[in-house]
Amino acid sequence: MSQPTVPVHEPSAAATGGTIPASAAPPGAEPALHVDGLRKSFDGTEVVHGISLSIPRGAFYGIVGPNGAGKTTTLSMATGLLRPDGGSSHVLGADMWSEPERAKAQMGVLADGLRTFDRLTGRELLTYVGLIRGMDPAVVDERSTSLLEAMDLAGEDGKLVVDYSAGMTKKILLACALIHAPRLLVLDEPLEAVDPVSGQRIRQILRAFVAGGGTVVLSSHVMELVEELCSHVAIIARGEILADGTLEEVRAGGSLVQRFMDLVGAGEVEEGSLSWLQS
Repeated sequence: MSQPTVPVHEPSAAATGGTIPASAAPPGAEPALHVDGLRKSFDGTEVVHGISLSIPRGAFYGIVGPNGAGKTTTLSMATGLLRPDGGSSHVLGADMWSEPERAKAQMGVLADGLRTFDRLTGRELLTYVGLIRGMDPAVVDERSTSLLEAMDLAGEDGKLVVDYSAGMTKKILLACALIHAPRLLVLDEPLEAVDPVSGQRIRQILRAFVAGGGTVVLSSHVMELVEELCSHVAIIARGEILADGTLEEVRAGGSLVQRFMDLVGAGEVEEGSLSWLQS
């Protein structure tokens, strides 16, 4: 049986505030996402130190880094979920903080740990998200059906999101990010806790999205996933960009894992420190 797919729709004026689809963007148009000098401190300690990135339209852009590198904080500031202490973020030319409605209308976000209305069923949640974005109810219903089938959630009708597994929750939140056919997707660990079959479906959906003119920014700890999917990559550590560019430029003739280790440091366990674990 063939796997269901989600058609990549061009967004309507009602859903995007009248913005131009990426596929119709003129040469030299604004980047899909441009952040400049983003800074953030917590409890007096700066954790993101003036990060700047320019992500071109049509890119599949991976952001990798160790735990605590500042990836989630940076993406939260870039997408309007966290106010920066300094710097700016623009989505397809719209300023995130002075034009938040215009910027967010063109973007879908899957954030790590963001709370949702989980006392709704999957279809109810998709309906709520679509309607709050001003979409036509008939379009919301049609796309909800397509997304639930594509995410293998069509058989979960009647189950509340609060009762979903971790992987199912990840899939319904990705569906919420897609329903208004944004031109930019920002995804924090989109395949974490997702089973291999669903993971393959999600890869197909994201590849089709980019092929249709969209842009994906994906944060992940899995280097193999980034090498498989991404055309561009940035390595972040200690709140700074260590390398960014096309995948080939960043790999510099080697593997992404080796390049990452060279820049970040391998961090080996001291010999004998866990000798008590050995028989």
